[in-house]
Parts: sequence; C-alpha cells; structure tokens
Amino acid sequence: MTMTMKDLVADARTRVGTVSPEEAEQAARQGDLILDVREPAELESAGRIGGALHVPRGILETRADATTDVAEARLTRVRGSGRVHVLCASGGRAALAADTLRRMGYDADLIEGGLGGWKSAGLPVES
Repeated sequence: MTMTMKDLVADARTRVGTVSPEEAEQAARQGDLILDVREPAELESAGRIGGALHVPRGILETRADATTDVAEARLTRVRGSGRVHVLCASGGRAALAADTLRRMGYDADLIEGGLGGWKSAGLPVES
C-alpha cells in the first residue's frame, strides 16, 4: 500500500502521546528534554525555545544512537531515564520523530500544535 506524508504522520500519531505546550514547558522545568526537530533556518526565522535541544529531523537517528560518533549526549542521556517532548513547526515532523525515538527506546511524545501552539499559549520564544 502506498502512503502519503499525511498517512505516515497519522500512523505515527497512533503510537505517540501528546502533551500541551504548557505541560511540556512545565515538564522541562522539572528536567524533561524539549527536542526541536526543525531546520536551522526555521529557528532563525521563527525563533527557538530557550533550553531546547535542536536536532533537525533529517539527522535525528544518528544523534539519538549512542553508538555513533555523532551522538548527542543531551539526548542519549535521557534514554531510559527521562522523557523527550518533540516539537516542529506544526506537528508532522515531530510526530514522525517521536515515533522514531519511541522505537529506539526513548520515552517520547509530541508537543501538540508545534511552535505555533507554543506561541499561541503565550510561552517564551527567543529570537
């Protein structure tokens, strides 16, 4: 069966939970990790969340795999001991990323609404 991007995202959403931006922000204050999977240019144009780890979706698997030379310590450290809240612009890439992380052994969920939802909730964004 051929699947579209929308199909892939909908399928991923069946396996990952969601949290509101407010819940993710509160959880980050208590030690959880916010992971932003947008492209670098998007951070420059739309802003970034202070303290969030940025790993573009296209290289996530290499950074989430502790056995690679390019593993991201802030991410691999939480596998098995913490939660990762994933964010993109609107939620599609984050759903795919959270599902991938879940398959790699992480406790990961999706921040509902992406950066747009974060901003709509009145939460801080850095330029």
